[in-house]
Amino acid sequence: MAERNPEKILLAHGGGGQMSDKLIREHILAALANETLSKLGDSADIKLPAGQIRFTTDSYVVKPLFFHGGNIGKLAICGTINDLAVTGARPIAVSLSLIIETGFEIALLDKILESIGQTAKENNVEIVTGDTKTVEPGAADGIFINTAGIGLPLENAQMGFDKIKAGDNVIINGTIADHGMTIMSQRKGLEFDTPLQSDCAALWPLIEQLLDNTNGVRFMRDPTRGGVAVTCNEIARTTAMGLELYEDKLPVNPAVRAAADMLGFDVLNIANEGKFIAVVAPEAAQKCVDICRAHPLGKEAAIIGKITKPTKTPLVELVTNIGGRRIVQMPYGRELPRIC
Repeated sequence: MAERNPEKILLAHGGGGQMSDKLIREHILAALANETLSKLGDSADIKLPAGQIRFTTDSYVVKPLFFHGGNIGKLAICGTINDLAVTGARPIAVSLSLIIETGFEIALLDKILESIGQTAKENNVEIVTGDTKTVEPGAADGIFINTAGIGLPLENAQMGFDKIKAGDNVIINGTIADHGMTIMSQRKGLEFDTPLQSDCAALWPLIEQLLDNTNGVRFMRDPTRGGVAVTCNEIARTTAMGLELYEDKLPVNPAVRAAADMLGFDVLNIANEGKFIAVVAPEAAQKCVDICRAHPLGKEAAIIGKITKPTKTPLVELVTNIGGRRIVQMPYGRELPRIC
């Protein structure tokens, strides 16, 4: 039986007084407690080995907050882990800041915090510091989350745009557009024989295996907002080399394809939250695919393209199923409503 008067967030929860303290101790710490966070300091004391660290930050404003395959909390932790992982860094610590709208049900907050804690624990990452603010009704779509993450780079992970060479292969670890089309289909109330599910996942376990077992990875990036099209255009523009994609090699869930066609979207422009694109030396490409396919997060990995020669006008071209070519453009602006 549903609770008649569920406890909700009030502006006073962000006022720094007793209600703030209660929210932090009874809900946030209860879900995320560890030795560092429990000190409730203004900053975290993190013991790191001497040397270089990697640092990233991101904000999450997805709607709906709960979707097939995850929620905004899981998305925030996975997204932060992935931003570190694709640079070859082992994620170790994350900050968590919550902007919560007045009237937001605390039971829903608890579910989000539980997901955050579980995802962090599964990936050996600690939530070490954070902040909580409350805002007026209508100012935050329920809840916004900001994170920052610290990671330690692997010694053997020497990746970057400057490492990419003509002839390199382009690999993805699985089907594209799952996250974006899941979000859009839920907003539109679309149902399919095979339900769509977000690919939201933390990629470090797979990426670590890949980097530990091959020396051929030149560059990695997770194709989130703007999807494969944006990532590939960034590669082409930054390296001043062409990039070919092969339509018949792109792994796409048939239900995702159907949803994209129904709503008039190009799957290459749609966000992913559990995928990486890797540019790898041609002699290492098949080994990289085999390593991915042996892992649950890479079972449908494929070589989807290659880097071509340097050019004054670097383009991304899709070689179509019938042998034609079309230019894959960088999206001009926001092609889709926000989905991450």
